Order: sequence, then C-alpha cells, then structure tokens
Amino acid sequence: MITSFQDLLSARPPWSTVLVWYLRLMALLLLGAGVIHWARIVGVVPWRDVWFWDMPLSWQTATVFFGVLDLVAAIGLWLTVSWGTVMWLVRAFSQILMHTLFWETFGQRPYEIAFYLITIAIFLLLLYLMERENRAIR
Repeated sequence: MITSFQDLLSARPPWSTVLVWYLRLMALLLLGAGVIHWARIVGVVPWRDVWFWDMPLSWQTATVFFGVLDLVAAIGLWLTVSWGTVMWLVRAFSQILMHTLFWETFGQRPYEIAFYLITIAIFLLLLYLMERENRAIR
C-alpha cells in the first residue's frame, strides 16, 4: 500500500520506462500535428481561415516542412531510436526560431514556445534520471 510520496517513488517503473512512455506521448502529439499539416496541404481544413493555395510562400514552406518532419519524428520517437529524438528537437527548435526570430512572418506564439521549452526540459530531466539510475545499478 502506498502511504507516502517515498512509497510512490519506490513503486514507480524504472526511469527508462517512464522516458519511453514520454517519448511515445510526444510521438502521438507529433502524429496528430503532422496529420493536421497534411489536412491543410490537401485542402481539408484552412489555417487561420486561409487555404493552403492562398497562403504566402513562407507559410506554405513551413506547412510542408512541418508536415513531413512531424511524421518522421513521430515514427522515430515511437520506435525510441536516437534519430527520432533528434528530429523532434530539430522540430521544436525550428518552431521556437520561427516564432522568435521571424515573428513578423509567422506571428508571436509565447504559449507554443513555452510548451516546447517545457517538453524539452521534461525530456532532459527524464534522461538525467534514467542515466543516474543506470549508473547506480552498475
């Protein structure tokens, strides 16, 4: 029976398993984002009331870029291979750069930037905890 926070921590699965669950959750989010991007590209839904063929070239380029990158990163994260994590980080930092350096074109989205920074911080924390646990086992 779990009666304290310490009992809860001792009853949890290994940090490596928690990290895999986290990466798969991120994979599901990216899969959804990729499907939304492709729905915009093929003309199922508009983005901010603008259809893909009416978007400026910069928006079209970003939509196709993230439509491909999201799905590739989702597959890699689900399989928990290293290139999946790299693709996810490239995607997150690309979004951060878009909405900070090129905000005149793509708009400022502070909540989205905060989301990416928080998800990266959680990933780094879980990676650290997993490595610490692996060292303790050795």
